[in-house]
Formats: sequence, structure tokens, C-alpha cells
Amino acid sequence: MVRVEHAVVESPLAERFERMLTGPDEDIPLTEAALLVACHHYPDLDVQHYLRRIDAIAEGLRSRVAQESSAQRRIVALNHYLFQELGFAPNARDYYDPRNSFLNDVLDRRLGIPITLSILYMDAGGKIGLPLQGICFPGHFLVKCKLGEGLVILDPYSGGASLGITDLQRRLRETRGGEVSRAIIAGMLVGAKNKDILLRMLRNLKAIYLRNHDLDHALAIMQWIVCAAPDQAPEIRDRGMIYQEMECFRAAIADFERYLELSPDCSDAGDIRQRLVELQRSASRLN
Repeated sequence: MVRVEHAVVESPLAERFERMLTGPDEDIPLTEAALLVACHHYPDLDVQHYLRRIDAIAEGLRSRVAQESSAQRRIVALNHYLFQELGFAPNARDYYDPRNSFLNDVLDRRLGIPITLSILYMDAGGKIGLPLQGICFPGHFLVKCKLGEGLVILDPYSGGASLGITDLQRRLRETRGGEVSRAIIAGMLVGAKNKDILLRMLRNLKAIYLRNHDLDHALAIMQWIVCAAPDQAPEIRDRGMIYQEMECFRAAIADFERYLELSPDCSDAGDIRQRLVELQRSASRLN
């Protein structure tokens, strides 16, 4: 039986998230937006409830930090409070559980992955005066803090551990192989924009859902990715492939045609054109 064309059901939360994704980066409230990532799975999510819980974490942290504390002491206090007192921890046992990418579940379960633990870390640290920024480091999201004497790289997934250049080189070798110069590492320590962080969260979820063959949830995530990055041809192609597998022929045709328009010299152009021929035959039978 052929499926009818897929229609995405919008909710007020999803619409708010889409407005954030298409608006100016500096206007995105990162923590709230990170919570809204979960609204495709929890359409009635009480975002304000979880924002208040995050505020309460920051308030508890403030009570443990003297106003005259140095940045180094604030980092130590942040690490101890989040990871020792409150017990936030990496979910190494079930890394690919999608709940690790939902900030509400991270708060409820106190388990997460590098990017969600980092968002919580940056929010709490920012409220005690730490100038924290996310880093979209390959394979593992990190956080940096500018201090008077230089830059500190922190890993919230490892309890806020401080990482040196040698540590980063080792991690990159494990991810990519080969030797990595200090100059290359330095070029990867640029602070991530809010939209870049959200896109990384969404791409994590996309990979998890495709790994689990959960096409409905994968498609919802792909809609947001394309909304945020409408000219990234591979994302449009990938959404077209999901549409094709779900037998949403006309939507798949539109995405594949757009992909070829954006990337006419792509290496898989022959495969995509063949898919288009097959899809057009299938769509014509629906008329």
C-alpha cells in the first residue's frame, strides 16, 4: 500500500523553535532552544518548568561561590556542584539513547552526552560570571573559557576536566587518524554560534533515529535542519531519501531536484537522477 504524502503537524512549541532557527543568531536563547529540540517527542513539554529548574541550579551554585572568587575557583565550584553534588554524569552505557539529546530528560535523569551536558554547564557557569563558549570540536563537543592568562578548554562530559593541546591532539588522532599540528588544533577552538550548536544537536538526533530506523522522528528532525540550513545540499538530499523510503514520492522528487540544483557536480548525481526517474514513474501512478 502506498503511503500518502507526509504532512508535518506543527505545534506552538515547534513553530517557536523554527522561528529561532531562522532568526538572527544573537537572538537565540540557547538553553530554551535546546529544550525545544525535544518538542517533536514531547509536544506538551513544559519548557518554563525546566527553565526554572535550570535557574534553581544556578542559584544553588551562586550560594557556593564567593563574589571575589577567581575564575579558576568558579570553575572548580561549578565542576563540584554539577558533577559531584548534583550527580550529572555521562551516559556512556547507552550513548545513543535519544533522551541524552533532550535537555528535559538530562535534567530528570542527570545523564547526558557532551553537547547537552555542555549547554547546562555553560548556562550555570555563565550565571556566576564565567565567560564560557561552546566548541564544535570533532567527535566531542567541548567548552572554552577565556582567562586573563590564556584559554582553558573544558570537557563537561568528563566532569569539567581541563584539556591541554596534547589531550586535544590525542582525541583528534583517535577521531581522524594521523598526526595533528598545534596550528590545526588552534583553528578548531573557535567559539560556536548558537545555531551551530543547535544544528549539531539535531544532526546527532538525525543519526540516532536513522540508526534505529525511526523515520518519522528522523523526518521531523530533518525538517528543522533544512529550516536552519536551507542551502546545505547534503541535508536536502538526505531528507529526500527519507521521503523516498516513506513513499512520499512528490516530496522526495522536490528534494532531489533541489539537491541537483544546489550541487550539479556532486559525485552521486547519477544515482540521484536514477532515483528521480523511478520516483516520477511512481508518482505518475498516483494520478
